[in-house]
Amino acid sequence: MNELKKIKTYLLSGVSYAIPFVASGGILIALSIAFVPMSAQGPDFSNSPIMKLILDIGTSAFKLLVPVLSGYIAFGMVNRPGLVPGLVGGVIANEIGAGFLGGIVSGLLAGYVVMVIKKIKFPKFLVPVMPILILPALSTLIVGFIMYKILGVPIKDLMNILSSWLSVMGTGNSVVLAIILGAMIAFDMGGPINKTAFFFAAAMIKEGHFNIMGACAAAICIPPLGLGLATITAKSLWSEQERDAGKAALGMGIIGITEGAIPFAAGDPIRVIPTIMLSSIIGAVIAMLGKVGDHAPHGGLIVLPVIDNKLNYVLAILVGSVTCALLINVLKKLKAKKNKNLEHIV
Repeated sequence: MNELKKIKTYLLSGVSYAIPFVASGGILIALSIAFVPMSAQGPDFSNSPIMKLILDIGTSAFKLLVPVLSGYIAFGMVNRPGLVPGLVGGVIANEIGAGFLGGIVSGLLAGYVVMVIKKIKFPKFLVPVMPILILPALSTLIVGFIMYKILGVPIKDLMNILSSWLSVMGTGNSVVLAIILGAMIAFDMGGPINKTAFFFAAAMIKEGHFNIMGACAAAICIPPLGLGLATITAKSLWSEQERDAGKAALGMGIIGITEGAIPFAAGDPIRVIPTIMLSSIIGAVIAMLGKVGDHAPHGGLIVLPVIDNKLNYVLAILVGSVTCALLINVLKKLKAKKNKNLEHIV
């Protein structure tokens, strides 16, 4: 139990440094998409070079999210010696398609690797260069090897299996498909599992199956909208930092950026991830049953002009987001009550 508490502290360390990247990147992306027309392929920046520049800057901020999250999880564990292997591990997580979850794994891995190396007794003549040369180089080598050679291939294989599975499910029960897609979209919030579901839905647009993208489009924005709504409706349950992240999440949810939920999930994955998965499932199922069709490979309220059955689409997002906000706040209250009872016992 003590180790779990430590891990939570490490995760919160990474989140605290990652939040500004989520907020600034999300705001810039939201601003750019809000002022360009939508086409069948999504936002059209062909005649808006300034908005495209803003989009690129915001996207650059987002690319740093996973490395920063990973690096400062490791920093929270072992201070400065964890930064290099943590940051490099996060970059590799992005490169191999491991996304947000890969960043958490690489950050924890980097911290534990440094801890182990520090226990090794090196020759005295190496001691002066340990913190600036031996420790970062050796830990980075180990973390990089594990991320590239052990984690990369299984993740890639998993993505291929999921893609094949989704292709088969596309011809079967539409509600079951909506449940699967909703869960996948929310599970890693923009990571490889999310992207697998998204690209499958986008591919189905070309086949004329707009309802699959419709279900995904609703599911995509529910996690950030729901968590943002939760911070507004029950302010006392959330820290000032979390409320600031909630404001950014609302803006990101409107334009269909699931990554707005990452700071919350990284800080409390046991409660947040199941909550957003259930909420996105509900939204996806409502959208599927309501015959919502999305003609653009994107999600959120920003694609409303290219949506079939717009009222059902808005209803799906509203129900899913409210469910998310209510459920996570209930779980937060139960957690606070449990902690209070434990304090009384102690």
